[in-house]
Amino acid sequence: MRRPSRSSTADPASTAAPAPTATPAFAPSARSQVPPFTVMSILGRVAALRAAGHDVVSLCAGEPSGGAPPAVDAAAAAVHASGRALTYTPALGLPELRAAVAGHYRRWYGLDVRPEQVAITTGSSGAFMLGFLAAFPPGDRVLLLRPGYPAYRNILTALGVEVVDVDVDAGTRYQPTVAHLEAALAEGPVAGLVLASPANPTGTMVSADELAELARWCEEHGVRLVSDEIYHGIVHTDAQGPGACAWRTSRTALVVSSFSKYWGMPGWRLGWMLMPDDLAAAVDGLAGSVALCPPAAAQEAAVHAFSDESYAFCAEQADGFTATRGVVLAALPRLGWADAAPADGAFYLWARLAPGMLAEFGSAVGYCAALLEEAGVALTPGDDFDAVHGPESVRLSFAAGPDAVHEALERIAAWHAARGLA
Repeated sequence: MRRPSRSSTADPASTAAPAPTATPAFAPSARSQVPPFTVMSILGRVAALRAAGHDVVSLCAGEPSGGAPPAVDAAAAAVHASGRALTYTPALGLPELRAAVAGHYRRWYGLDVRPEQVAITTGSSGAFMLGFLAAFPPGDRVLLLRPGYPAYRNILTALGVEVVDVDVDAGTRYQPTVAHLEAALAEGPVAGLVLASPANPTGTMVSADELAELARWCEEHGVRLVSDEIYHGIVHTDAQGPGACAWRTSRTALVVSSFSKYWGMPGWRLGWMLMPDDLAAAVDGLAGSVALCPPAAAQEAAVHAFSDESYAFCAEQADGFTATRGVVLAALPRLGWADAAPADGAFYLWARLAPGMLAEFGSAVGYCAALLEEAGVALTPGDDFDAVHGPESVRLSFAAGPDAVHEALERIAAWHAARGLA
């Protein structure tokens, strides 16, 4: 049967193309407006300079130079050589790795931790994201130390949590006291405290007694303690042991650690969290949606991070950081920096620039930019870590090892002399 043809007298308006509409005014969400981490921008500039043939010594990132323990590397090679498919793991990590982490707490701290209380995460960053999501609803007030690691602030801000700065200084060795917490509580309700020991950027630590006092205060006042313990094991005084664990005092605390520092595995993207029982179900539910699971091959290999062989390797690496710290401290008088924080642990030196340096360059940003371009040394300006006093301060990472650090220090001293800054 013949189909009827369209009438040539059809209304032109019925066949006309629709009128164009205005382009929607899309924009990023307000809560996403957090500043980029300056270290990553500096690393990009370092890479560009090196690609152009410049010799650059980078002391800006907290990346251990020694790499993963050999047993971990060997296990990873075996996983990839097997040819088998790598599939998803449970959202909170492989059972054998969770058990190995629990065993680590018995070995280092004498603590009884159940494997089901351990969540394996995509680096400590994943642990902070999951922990903050589980613990703090939008509008909660959470205390952060200034100076402190900027990602805490940025994650909390993006989650709609109000950040309350606690200004710490040399008077309390850049760590908080109960008096600090009481003063913050007097200004409004407090839902959480983020504490790092050893701390980034200062390297300072709280003692076991000090941590216990802070943890008890938090429990008594309904404040969730988030204890960042990722630099444990990299400690430069015998009296501190590997560092004090918050779970020795408070099982309501959320403890975060990582394979990135002591185990030298930053690019493997593995961390963990000790979950308080009241947060475990929430973290489990979130983990499966946020990342599905941590990297499978990295998890399988990381089980071998807790062998006797790996502990011995990492202890030797940590001794190397302590020796390099000594090189940095000995060079301080030549550098002309002031008010250096006591670097108890980790691998950072935090110091204030001399008045003449600030007069010459205007700020730590200007100083670090000139140092990189003219002397080929990359340091981190303090702005990210402290918006108030940071523009006058720099952070030097000595994670790159003694040779790189010695070369950088010689270049800095020579550059100061050439500039008349010595």
